[in-house]
Amino acid sequence: MRGKRSKQYRKLMDQYAMTFGFREPYQVLVDAEMVQDACRFKMDLAAGLERTVHGKVKPMITQCEIRKLYGKKSEAGVYEAIELAKSFERRRCGHHPDEFPEPLSTKECMSTVVDPKQNGENKHRYVVASQGQDVRRMLRGVKAVPLIYIKRSVMIMEPMADESAQVRAREERAKFRAELKPQLGKRKRDGEGDDQEKGTDKPTAVESVPKKPKKTPGAKGPNPLSVKKAKKKVTENKENNKPKTEESVVEDATANEEPAEAAPKKAIKKRRGKRKAQRDGDKDATAETGPEPAAAAADGGDED
Repeated sequence: MRGKRSKQYRKLMDQYAMTFGFREPYQVLVDAEMVQDACRFKMDLAAGLERTVHGKVKPMITQCEIRKLYGKKSEAGVYEAIELAKSFERRRCGHHPDEFPEPLSTKECMSTVVDPKQNGENKHRYVVASQGQDVRRMLRGVKAVPLIYIKRSVMIMEPMADESAQVRAREERAKFRAELKPQLGKRKRDGEGDDQEKGTDKPTAVESVPKKPKKTPGAKGPNPLSVKKAKKKVTENKENNKPKTEESVVEDATANEEPAEAAPKKAIKKRRGKRKAQRDGDKDATAETGPEPAAAAADGGDED
């Protein structure tokens, strides 16, 4: 299988899965002609179906179709087809041999299995693999029926039928509208409008979501990590440039006067300390040398 065709089949089965709920393993109804052609072309029918639908499959065959193969067992190559059909799961179509001595046609049998209530719906989600053109034409009118057939030893899946495509488009529009409904909000009734006029506000079911402002394209600034940080000189300049009030002037004057008064006190203390030291030194010197001779003579004259 070529890559382009394989991609189309994968996309088609994804659409069936999202819209109509198909899932693995896919139930594939096979008719007698499909089994015979697969044996004639030496094809592995189960593996070919898995490659076509891109997933695991469960091949099934109806009672009427297996009866047709048993009726042709005398023909050449039918024995292999019968053995292959025995390996598939048997699907009961309700056409018993007692009531129907001859098996029904593929068209009638498939219609009763795929659409038993004749309401145009594939309730059990069957994938039909049939070689009959009239069968495929009839099943195109039923919604959600993938159709597969073999042409020149190549397995082909038909595109989605018009009925199924219309249903899918309708559901996609419904999903789109469902996403828009919360943004539009709920329509106000007449009673709610009267209550708001009276002053009783009622919370709305859906609140409007604020939209984020769009960024306008323009020149971008430099990288903040690569820019050198500016020094903080603004605060110092502001403090120096402020006009001085009366209180600030008085504080400055007192601050200038205090160190002037304190300076002479310290000098006086130092001078007193020097004088005291000089006096103490004089006393010690007199104590060691004794009184001066003039003073002693004065004292002797007084005694006489």
